Amino acid sequence: MLYNYQAVNKHKKKVSGLIDASNEDSAADIIRGKGLTILAITLEKKGFGLGNIDVLNRVKTKDIVIFSRQFSVLISANVSIVKALKILVDQIKSIKLKIIVSEIADEIDSGSRLSDAFAKRSDVFSNFYISVVRSGETSGKLDDVLIYLADEMEKDYDMMSKIKGAMIYPTIVLAGLTIVGVIMMVVVIPKLTSVFTESGAKLPLPTKILIAISAFMTAYWWLFLLVIIAVIFGIRYLASTPRGRNLLDYSLLKLPIFGKLFQRIHLVRFTRSMNTLILGGVTINESLKISSEVVSNNVYKKLILDTIREVEKGNSISQVFANSKEIPKMVSEMLALGEKTGKLDLVLEKISDFYGREINNIVNNLMTLLEPVIMIVMGVGVGLMVAAIILPMYNMASQF
Repeated sequence: MLYNYQAVNKHKKKVSGLIDASNEDSAADIIRGKGLTILAITLEKKGFGLGNIDVLNRVKTKDIVIFSRQFSVLISANVSIVKALKILVDQIKSIKLKIIVSEIADEIDSGSRLSDAFAKRSDVFSNFYISVVRSGETSGKLDDVLIYLADEMEKDYDMMSKIKGAMIYPTIVLAGLTIVGVIMMVVVIPKLTSVFTESGAKLPLPTKILIAISAFMTAYWWLFLLVIIAVIFGIRYLASTPRGRNLLDYSLLKLPIFGKLFQRIHLVRFTRSMNTLILGGVTINESLKISSEVVSNNVYKKLILDTIREVEKGNSISQVFANSKEIPKMVSEMLALGEKTGKLDLVLEKISDFYGREINNIVNNLMTLLEPVIMIVMGVGVGLMVAAIILPMYNMASQF
C-alpha cells in the first residue's frame, strides 16, 4: 500500500512524501527510521506492495525522459531542487518512480547531494545520468546540464522508439504467417490427406512434400518445441559468456541490411553521450569510461576501452578509431580534427546529428523495402500451398 506522510526532520522543517508499506504501522516504522517525527499518515493508494511494483510498474525509459524534462524546466525557472522534486511527485504516473522521487526529495532536504541520491538508485538512473548530474553540481550549472541531458535523452528515446515502431509491422505479419502455417499443417492438411488417400488419385510432387511436412509436424510437434526452447536458451547462454557475447555482438554488426543500422545506433549513442559528458565538464577519460557503459555492444565497448588506454598513454582518441573496421573513416578524421582544434564537443555533436539522420533514412528505406518483400513472401507461400491442395483436387475431378 502507498502512504502519504507529513513529518518534521531534525532541522525542525516540515517534509512530506510517499512510503510503500504493507500497513500503516510498517509505514510509520520506515518514516521514524529516517529520523523524522510523524505528523500525519494517510493512505494514498491500495493494491500495490513493493514486490508487485517491481514487476507490474517498472520505471520505463519514457518515465525517466519525462521526469528529466519536467525537472530541468523547474530548475531553470529557479525553483529549488526539493520543491521541484515535490512538485513532480504529483505529476509522475509511475508509482515506483513516484516513491523514488519522494525519497530523493527527503534526502536532499536532509542535506544529501542530488547526484548521491540518484546514485543510490543505480537500477533506475544510469551511471551516465548520475555523472552528468554530478558534473552540473560541481560546475554550478545544474540547470544548463539538466536541460541538455533532457534534450539528449529525448533524442535517444525518439530514435529507439522509431526503430521499434518500424519493426512492429513485419513482426506482426511474420508471426501471423507462422501461426496460420502451423494451423494449416497440423489441422487442415491432415484432413485433406485422408480425402486424397481414399480417392486413390495420383498426387503431384508439391502435394507429397506438403503432406510429408504436415505428417512430420503432427507426429513430432514436441521436437519443434524442444528446438525452439533449445535455441532460446542457447542464445541466452552464449550471451552470458564473454566469448559468446562477443560472437553475438560481432554477428549482429555483420547482418545484411540490419548490421549497418546497428553500427549507426551504437555510434550515435557513443558520440551523443560523449558530447553530453564533455559539455558537462567531465574529463575525457571519465567520459570514455561512462560512454563504454552506454554502448551495449561488446565490439564497440572493447574499442572504447582500448581508446582509454591509448589516451592514458598520451595518444589521441582518433588513433584507435582510425584502425578499426567498425568505425567509418569520416568519424576518425572528424575526431582528429576536433582534438586538434579543441572543439571535440562540437565535432561529436555534428557526428551524432549526421548519423542520427542516416538512421532515420535507413529505417524509412527499410520499411519501404520490407513491405513488398513481405507481400512477395506471403504470395509465394500461399500460392505454393494452394497449388499443392488444388492440383490433386483437379486430378480427382478430371478422372470423372
